[in-house]
Amino acid sequence: METVKLSEAQRKSRRGRNIALGLVLAGLVALFYVVTLIKFGNGMVH
Repeated sequence: METVKLSEAQRKSRRGRNIALGLVLAGLVALFYVVTLIKFGNGMVH
């Protein structure tokens, strides 16, 4: 099996993209968590 050798620039670009994607996913998780807390919090008051 042949592996692809990445240049240093490609490795940095991929790492940056992975970090950005991870931050976006973490932000979405936090957003859904907050929205869920607000929805259930309001439902329990009434």
